[in-house]
Amino acid sequence: MSGPEIPRTAAGPLPRETTVDVRERRPDVAVLPIGSFEQHGAFLPLVTDTVVACAIGGAVAAAHPVLLLPPLTISCSHEHEHADWPGTVSISAATLGAVVRDVADSLGRTGIGTLILVNGHGGNYVLRNVVQESATHGTRMALFPSSADWATARERADVRTSSNSDMHAGEVETSILLHERPELVRPGYESADFLADDRRHLLTLGMRGYTESGVIGRPSLASAAKGKELLAALVDSFASYFPLPAPDAAPGRETW
Repeated sequence: MSGPEIPRTAAGPLPRETTVDVRERRPDVAVLPIGSFEQHGAFLPLVTDTVVACAIGGAVAAAHPVLLLPPLTISCSHEHEHADWPGTVSISAATLGAVVRDVADSLGRTGIGTLILVNGHGGNYVLRNVVQESATHGTRMALFPSSADWATARERADVRTSSNSDMHAGEVETSILLHERPELVRPGYESADFLADDRRHLLTLGMRGYTESGVIGRPSLASAAKGKELLAALVDSFASYFPLPAPDAAPGRETW
């Protein structure tokens, strides 16, 4: 007989921990998936980035003793706000930064002093500043995956599109959804490739200045097998974040 069905959001399964579970495990590290609610072309859902962040966070939590938090599903997606792409919803960078700091403060009051942000949306530039400033507020933070973590994962999964070309709704994102939530991927990704490698005015013009479809990348190269390998590689990379090196650690110095 199968167990009870796990409640699901549009992004994936909700964390199942109870107060008793957390008290018994006494995790020192919490993981917060941060996605977005924005257009991803005609074949991927508005919650794509949240699905990606939840997939990474869930895989990490299955391999490491961390507290997996429910995701932040609306973030900084202003470059996608256009009448041709209804449904996209944004909050300001100041609001996102304040929410993350409040979460960190709340965790600190319960004895969890480290918060790792699993960011699924490239437009959340403010998270770098939040993490950079966190040391002055008494909370240890990290941003995951880094560009180096993604590069390792892309190589391991044999992703053929370069990181610059694979910007939005491309090979990586489509692969992760094909593996994690294939029912959310609509037909059409096989013929939706579009490249726009020169995007120097993206912050000014937004996505609409470079693509009519909302896609920048090569989703036709995506596969569930690549998505599985991408997640496995990221879980391996997470080991270097757990535990985080001590703030005053120098090269060659032992850390806790």
